[in-house]
Amino acid sequence: MRLALLHLALVAITVVAAQNVQVPFGRPMDTYPGFDLDLNELRWVILEGQPPALMTELEKIELKAQGIKFFDVTETPDLGKLSHLRAAAKPTYPSPHQEELVKPVLETLNIENLKKGLSTFSSFRTRYYRSDTGKQSQEWLLSTIQNITSVYASPSLKELITIQEFPHTWAQSTVIARINGSSYTDDGVVIIGAHLDRFLPSTNTWPFLPAPGADDDGSGSMSILESYRALLAADFHPERAVEFHWYSAEEPGLLGSQAVAQDYERRGVNVIAMSQFDMTAWVKKGTREEVGIIVDYTDSALTDLNKQLVETYLTIPFVETKCGYACSDHASWSKAGYPSIFTIESSFENNNNHIHGTSDRIDVSDEFSFSHMLEFSKLAVGFAVELGGWVKTK
Repeated sequence: MRLALLHLALVAITVVAAQNVQVPFGRPMDTYPGFDLDLNELRWVILEGQPPALMTELEKIELKAQGIKFFDVTETPDLGKLSHLRAAAKPTYPSPHQEELVKPVLETLNIENLKKGLSTFSSFRTRYYRSDTGKQSQEWLLSTIQNITSVYASPSLKELITIQEFPHTWAQSTVIARINGSSYTDDGVVIIGAHLDRFLPSTNTWPFLPAPGADDDGSGSMSILESYRALLAADFHPERAVEFHWYSAEEPGLLGSQAVAQDYERRGVNVIAMSQFDMTAWVKKGTREEVGIIVDYTDSALTDLNKQLVETYLTIPFVETKCGYACSDHASWSKAGYPSIFTIESSFENNNNHIHGTSDRIDVSDEFSFSHMLEFSKLAVGFAVELGGWVKTK
């Protein structure tokens, strides 16, 4: 497939971020300082309703710039091949019933932690998955998770926790924090996810300009990080394993989450439920503050539970909305046959129009709301406790 971008390339200007140098794009550069990127690399890509097609990395960036969503399946061609094995054994979900355990944890969530964490996380020049600063931002996040665990987890809880980098063929890893469950008979796993990467898919700048990604998805990453901290501080010992995932390379075709989902599928991991948090900070002027619950390409039973969690634990209502094909990392888990859902900051038409730009910053507008982010931390806590269970220790 040859897109219009390749014709425009003769006159386009590429901005090389690491040196702030403009170079004519008459022919692709051999190297991009600060980036491990080959714009001519061929990738297998799936668009909605179409078979896999070969295209270059450059053509993928053009698709992203046009708002077209896709899976890059180059490294995960077999994802979903075993999904039929789970089709007949779909889990059921009880209504929320752990309020006595959940609500005290919600009171400990701290907005200052969100501000401090996101200020740092969005200060990296870019979190693009093939950039030096993309790797550095992931390493900062990993270190922060480790420090939170060291400070807030009790000795008995630390014995249940593993924190790992899930490696990829690019430098930026996915980060997974797992709290093992106490049950000897329930091998189920509950996953709470966000994506840690960011880049700027503009038709003139490629991934090379500053991309702070405060809302997309720095906000979701920090919302679930604060829920993780609060659960550890409350000495949360789940019956069923609960994992927090921060995915690499969501933007270029859900690469990181597909790799993780394929690994879990191959190992036969029993994922009971997966909840994605992607963009949690924006409240558009003149609109009602609300939580957007995605109702397309998600599991209907788990979505119903998600609505109940909002009604039980949040101070704002939900609105049903749609985001389309392959729109965030939950889609990788759905593709593997696992129940997954996605919650966003608002109805899709009211979300932050600064994303995918250099102005996706904390200070761009008072529409950027840390108190709104905290509502999603509440939702993640409720999801973890209601589906993971809680064994109270003496």
